[in-house]
Amino acid sequence: MTNIPPTGRTGRVTGRLLILQVLVLSLLATLGGRLWYLQIREGQHYTDQASSNHIRTVLVPAVRGEILDANGTALADNATKLVVSVSRTSLLQQKDGGKAVLDRLAVVLGLPAQEVHDKVRLCDAKTPQPCWNGSPYQPIPVTDKATTQQAMQIMERSEDFPGVTADPTAVREYPAPHGANAAQVLGYLSPVTQDEIDAATGANGKSAYAPADQIGRSGLESVYDSALRGKPGTTDLEVDNLGRVMGTAGGSPAVPGDDVVTSIDSRIQGIAEKQLQQALVTLRKTYDPVTHENFKADSGAVVVMDVHTGRVVAMASAPTFNPNIWTGGISSKDYKALTSNSSDFPLLNRAIQGQSAPGSTFKVVTTSGAINAGYTYSDTFPCTSSMTIGGREFKNFEGENFGMINLSKALEVSCDTVFYSVAYAQWLKDGGTKPKKPNDWLYKAAHQFGLGQKTGIDLPSEVAGRVPDRAWHQAYYDAMKDTWCKQAKSGKQDYGTEVAREDCADFATLRAGDEVNYAIGQGDTLVTPIQMARIYSALANGGTLYQPQVAKAVVSPSGQVVKNLAPVVQGKLPDSKKTLQYIDQATANVVTQGTAAWKFQGWPQDKIALHAKTGTAEVVGKQTTSWFDTYTKDYAIVMTISQGGTGSGGAGPAVRNIYNALYGIQANNTIDPKKALLPRAQTSLPAFNSDGSVAQQTAYTGPVLSAPATPLQSPAGPLTAYALAPEQRRPLA
Repeated sequence: MTNIPPTGRTGRVTGRLLILQVLVLSLLATLGGRLWYLQIREGQHYTDQASSNHIRTVLVPAVRGEILDANGTALADNATKLVVSVSRTSLLQQKDGGKAVLDRLAVVLGLPAQEVHDKVRLCDAKTPQPCWNGSPYQPIPVTDKATTQQAMQIMERSEDFPGVTADPTAVREYPAPHGANAAQVLGYLSPVTQDEIDAATGANGKSAYAPADQIGRSGLESVYDSALRGKPGTTDLEVDNLGRVMGTAGGSPAVPGDDVVTSIDSRIQGIAEKQLQQALVTLRKTYDPVTHENFKADSGAVVVMDVHTGRVVAMASAPTFNPNIWTGGISSKDYKALTSNSSDFPLLNRAIQGQSAPGSTFKVVTTSGAINAGYTYSDTFPCTSSMTIGGREFKNFEGENFGMINLSKALEVSCDTVFYSVAYAQWLKDGGTKPKKPNDWLYKAAHQFGLGQKTGIDLPSEVAGRVPDRAWHQAYYDAMKDTWCKQAKSGKQDYGTEVAREDCADFATLRAGDEVNYAIGQGDTLVTPIQMARIYSALANGGTLYQPQVAKAVVSPSGQVVKNLAPVVQGKLPDSKKTLQYIDQATANVVTQGTAAWKFQGWPQDKIALHAKTGTAEVVGKQTTSWFDTYTKDYAIVMTISQGGTGSGGAGPAVRNIYNALYGIQANNTIDPKKALLPRAQTSLPAFNSDGSVAQQTAYTGPVLSAPATPLQSPAGPLTAYALAPEQRRPLA
């Protein structure tokens, strides 16, 4: 039989089938290869990944480290409180999404139902606070103020409260030992924001912060946050495909944060706060003969500093606040009270952020500049009631006239016209309004004393103050000339416009009036209490400028020193030993026969040599600012009160009472060593028992000086080593 070849149509069909078979076989081969790759070669990898889809990691917060005073007393602690928390996964298993459970919980806790519902909702870009910013698998705290009775109701009726727990939890607390609130020094905590989480995210995609973290917002809580916070642990939860928790699969324990030991003595801190507040209250009941009304005394600050180390023994600012109001989240009412004009901004730490003209306390700087400019210790100047410079009268405060006196006497009686004379002579010597190569001895002295720059204290948001030298005048003129000149052309005849005309014309030029005002701590000069405390400490210790410090050491939960914060020398005063002794004698005379003598009658000067300088700074439109800067061989105490009158009258009694407590000085001006709280500054660190309790109070208990004190003595010895026994974290109180 003869084969008949396929027709053209049949051949084309056969060819297409063949191609289709090849394609199908190719696809099957590719699919088989891919299945082999996924199931055999990479099978274990994807098995692990699939398994991980059922694991949710929940962070376990670490117990925050404590902030301790110099004797080991807790200033910031962790208290055990009953915290009621809610599991969102359990709520979502309810038919109504947990609404009935939350409503019942609100009744038991005595809270508005809406508030409870809001606290357990998740935060997003459109959801306002309160809301939960942490993991949805993590128990969400509703309140940390639950009573034992409320906790028992929840536990005994667990069927009515599925997913609700009431557990003892560590909560930040500020116990204020000895009345030491120290709010601005300690700071406070608040939840981390999403912006902060994003900013702290590294190249590995992990952030240093967890969504549920609390971080320090101010004070020591902020500066030492990374040490205090510790490292969170983890709990791995097994969940099903609906997100329901089925069990646990391990995790890692949290590591407690380190403790920060400070130089603050809570006993002195409490007294300083009380005396500052009492001074304000007293002044508000005291008549101001200038304004013919009582002093407003709206705010103030005080610093007690160890002159041999720069360490802060006490620091208070008024008005103040209770840092415990931040624990568990601050209410909108409390937050508004802290940030409103009517409260005068108690969040401000006026010891490092409050800047004002120093008044006559600045004259120790002017005296140093004058001597370095070539004046001698015996040169005399006319202390007249006023003097005219450039057609303007500059008056002596209260119009005193002491005749011809030297710089030492001028410090003692705070004679303004003596310092006017010195400043005007220096201004002329430097070329007046047409200087060529001015020496500017008085301005140079301020910079050498550390003014016009931050001290570097270990607290956030310190301000630098201002030294109004030639460079500042030019820079400020460049920034403000358009505003001044526009106001000058307005045609108005008020005081502000008159000043604007003058400033528009020649503010860039250092005028005679600028320099004479500067010489007595007025004009555009601005300082902070911490800057003046450092200056007066340097006068006491022989001329060494120390960096002010609050923290002394960072210590691990096991009692080992992680970081020893030794005193830091920043520089020296530009004065010879003879100049320092000259100023030293003048400031001692202020107490015995000068402007502070009326408030220090009977002071045991032969046993505890006290040195002081009063300051009464004038402020346009306000009552005068009271400054009182002092030192002994151990401490410098500086207090300032806004709208508080004269230096000695406003702050003098409060400062004396702080010294009384330090040295044990009684009402009859005798010294009782047994009642002296801290006659020498604490240098050693506290020791602890193995359970974390304080083993030994390290406060000084020896006798006070019974012999006359020498004006300038050598600094104290080096920091004593930290002697600690191995310990665990202190048990929660």
